[in-house]
Amino acid sequence: MRRNALVLGLTLLLAACGGSPAQQADPAPSPSAAAPTASGQATTIVEPTEGPIKRAAADLVIWADDTRSPIILKIAERFAAEKGVKVAVQQLEFGDIRDNLVTQGPAGEGPDVIIGAHDWLGKLVTNGAVAPLELGDKLGQFKDVAVKAFSYDGQVYGLPYAIENIALFRNTDLAPEAPKTFDELLKAGQDLVKAKKAELPIALQVGPEGDPYHFYPLATSFGSGVFGVKPDGSYDPARLLIDNEGGLAFAKALDRWRKAKALSADITYDIAKEAFNTGKAPFQITGPWNTDDAVKAGIKLAVDPIPSAGGQAAAPFVGVQGFMISANAKNKLVANDFVLNYLGTPEVSKELYDTGKRPPAMTAVYDQVKGDPIIAGFAAVGDIGQPLPSIPAMDAVWTEYGHAERDILLGKGDPAKLMQQAAAKIRDKIGG
Repeated sequence: MRRNALVLGLTLLLAACGGSPAQQADPAPSPSAAAPTASGQATTIVEPTEGPIKRAAADLVIWADDTRSPIILKIAERFAAEKGVKVAVQQLEFGDIRDNLVTQGPAGEGPDVIIGAHDWLGKLVTNGAVAPLELGDKLGQFKDVAVKAFSYDGQVYGLPYAIENIALFRNTDLAPEAPKTFDELLKAGQDLVKAKKAELPIALQVGPEGDPYHFYPLATSFGSGVFGVKPDGSYDPARLLIDNEGGLAFAKALDRWRKAKALSADITYDIAKEAFNTGKAPFQITGPWNTDDAVKAGIKLAVDPIPSAGGQAAAPFVGVQGFMISANAKNKLVANDFVLNYLGTPEVSKELYDTGKRPPAMTAVYDQVKGDPIIAGFAAVGDIGQPLPSIPAMDAVWTEYGHAERDILLGKGDPAKLMQQAAAKIRDKIGG
C-alpha cells in the first residue's frame, strides 16, 4: 500500500474555554484511544507507508487523504475546543482508507469517521464496517443523486459533499457549436481529420482492458445500463442489462464506429489526454480531473452534455464523495455531532469545493458556484447521471464488460454475441 512516509509533528492545542491556540511538538501516537481530556486538542498524523494502521490516541479519530486533511483539521480544531475532546486526523492515501477500515475497525484500531467514495458501500456495509447516518432535516439540503448514491438497502450511510462525473470536453476553436447527437459529433470530428485540422475525431479512451466507465453514457443512450433497479431505487444484481435490446444495439454501434474508423481500441488515457490538450482532437469524454491541464494547455474549453448515440439521454456514472461513520466508532454520538453539525455546513462544503473544484452536493453551495461554466457543465450532466453501483456484484462487471467493448472495437467477432458472452460470464460470477 502507498501512503506518505512522513509524520507531521505539529500539534495544535486549543483551550476548551476559548483560549488562544498554542503549538508544540507531539510524539507519535500510541495505538490505544485516549480518555477525554479537560482541554481540546487536534492533531494531524501522516501515516507511514508500511504496516497496519493503528488508531491514534484520541477521543475522535478521522481518516482522510492529503487533499482534504488540512480543511478537516481546521474543523477538528474548533470541534476540539468547543467540546473539550482530543481529535486526531490521520492522513492516509485515499485508496487505502476503505480496506484498512474493514480490517482495523473490528480490531479496535480503526477511526470514528472517514472520508470516502459512495461506491465503497458494498464492501463496507456487507462487512459491517459503517453505520447508518440519520441526516434528518439536512436530507433536503443535498442533491437527490448524491443522497441516492450514499444509500444502501434503503438506508443512508454518508454525508455527501462532492459529485463527480464525466462530460464532453469541446475545443471551441475546432468545434464552435456543441453537437446535438453522437453521430453529428463524429462527423464533425472526421471532417476536421479530413481537412488535416485534427488527428482524431474524438479522444475517447479504451486501452488494453476496455473502458466501461467512459463508454457508459453511450450505452445508456440506447436504453442499456448495468443493473436494473428495485422498487426502492436500489440496484438489483439479478437484473443485468448489458445484453438487453439496448445493450445489443450499443454493441452494433461500436462495430459501426469501428468500421468508420471513428473510434479505436488503441486510444489509452494518456493518448486521449495528449490529443485533446494539443489540439489534435476536437472532443474528449473525460472528467474534472483533466480540466486544469486542458486550460493550462491553452485550450478554449467548453464542458457540454455527452450527445446521445441511441436516442435516449446519455447518462454517465456519478460518483459521490462524503463522510461516513464507522460501525466500530468509539463514541458514535461524538462522531455524529462532528459529521452533521461541523462537517455538514455550507461553509465547510465551500472550502472543500475550493480545494477539489467538484460540483458541491449541497444545493445551497452549488448555487454559489454555478456561475462557473465548467462547474455548471459537469453538474448539468451529473443531474441526469446514474450513481455508480456500490453493490458487490459490480466487481464482476468491469473486466468482462470492458473486454467485450474492446473486442468489438478490434473486430474480433459478432458484436451482439460478444456482448452476450460477456453478460453470461458476469451472471456466472454473481450467481445470476
